[in-house]
Amino acid sequence: MLCIRAFYAFRRCINIANLTHQINEEITDKEVRLIGADGEQLGIMSGEAALQVAIEHDMDLVKIAPGSNPPVCRIMDYGKYRFEQTKKEKEAKKNQRIIEIKEIRMSPGIDTNDFNTKLKNGQKFLADGDRVKVSVRFRGREMAHTEIGEQLLREFAAQCAEIANLDKAPKLEGRNMSIFLSPKPVTPPKKPAKPKAPKAESAPAEPEAKE
Repeated sequence: MLCIRAFYAFRRCINIANLTHQINEEITDKEVRLIGADGEQLGIMSGEAALQVAIEHDMDLVKIAPGSNPPVCRIMDYGKYRFEQTKKEKEAKKNQRIIEIKEIRMSPGIDTNDFNTKLKNGQKFLADGDRVKVSVRFRGREMAHTEIGEQLLREFAAQCAEIANLDKAPKLEGRNMSIFLSPKPVTPPKKPAKPKAPKAESAPAEPEAKE
């Protein structure tokens, strides 16, 4: 009878993807604190006795808190648990948006039309939730007038101030001066308060009839 139970426990273990927990016969602790499938406390018992309880419920014994003294184990359908966890992770990745860094390059001698075009592109990137790196490249003698590039970058940031935060002030690195803009978090609009129903006015009392 013992051999049959051991084979049954082994069969359940090889059919389950064990990625992060010790399960079933992998649990060799002398004593464990056991939690039932519905969260009920079943007390402290030997690892063998806990595994026997799991087998009787046609479920798995899973060590959920190995650092406790004694370790905490729970009875559960581990295959179902792993399936649900994987499903949650996929949903989280699906809803997670990867923020990209878009770069906009300008020269100190950029004209107004080109500046406005690049500004619109930057505002579009920010509205889409991406960070924007705006840089000015100085060539030759332009290095003697880096204040022109700084003025351009500050003007760019000022034009985006409603939708973006300036992460750091313009900084010169080699022949490039750059800033980083991050989109401001969007706060959901507040729901308008429901209008209060007017109180019903009481009818005026009728005058008493004179005899």
